[in-house]
Amino acid sequence: MTHREGRLARKVAFITGAARGIGRAQAVRFAEEGAAVIAVDLCGPIATVGVPPATPVDLADTARLVRAVGGRISTAIVDVRDVDGLAAVVDTGVAEFGGLDIVCATAGITSRAAMAEMDEQTWQTMLDVNLTGVFHTCKVTAPQLIARGAGSIVLVSSIAGHRGLVGVGHYTAAKHGIVGLMRSLAHELAPHAIRVNTVHPTNVDTPLIQNDMVRSGFRPDLDRVPTRTEFAQAARTMNLLDIPWVEPHDVANASLFLASDEARYITAAALPVDGGSTQR
Repeated sequence: MTHREGRLARKVAFITGAARGIGRAQAVRFAEEGAAVIAVDLCGPIATVGVPPATPVDLADTARLVRAVGGRISTAIVDVRDVDGLAAVVDTGVAEFGGLDIVCATAGITSRAAMAEMDEQTWQTMLDVNLTGVFHTCKVTAPQLIARGAGSIVLVSSIAGHRGLVGVGHYTAAKHGIVGLMRSLAHELAPHAIRVNTVHPTNVDTPLIQNDMVRSGFRPDLDRVPTRTEFAQAARTMNLLDIPWVEPHDVANASLFLASDEARYITAAALPVDGGSTQR
């Protein structure tokens, strides 16, 4: 079997949250650089989340886009809260592609509430998906990387992993937790030549921000849902650069760097892709 040449030639990547947004961009970008991709997503609703969910059609579109650039991909619908389900998908993908080299824990949710008013289910679901789901992803893939004798794990955090944000205390706690998990894993896995890093985007132009809930949170001065332009005006104030948000491929490119041999001596690093947001 022939392999595409590129920065990830003959590599296999496992990506969660791959149906759309950052996860889809990672899948396509990695495939462009020669990696085979195991792509998973829940593709369905979560009770505490008001943002429209990804669908099986979205995941199929990711597969189509990967194949369009000459990549190989297998897909599965699985919840990152289901550690046994994740493990089964990893085993199947490893058997198909012959191993595992790269892991991107990208799946995540968003919801909004003041801490004093937040119900227990909203808090717990956020931690279950955005933190425990990342733990599950690392838990079921680390043995494969150890067997390989090398690898790269990229955990998608956020500017909320570096600073506090209003109205999303549960999200902020989970994204801070990912950084702690990354730093501990970097120590544990270094003897196996496995690197572990985080990426920290500012707002990313995906369905997770382009929805009524998030837009309204940025413009509480309006008595209606803000337009995209009105949202962008408010979002620009978060960043040093004159941008309202970054694109999914910007985060995918940072992930590609960390996954590639160009970053072979980079581990336990928290890489911002934030337009300077954390410096404001």
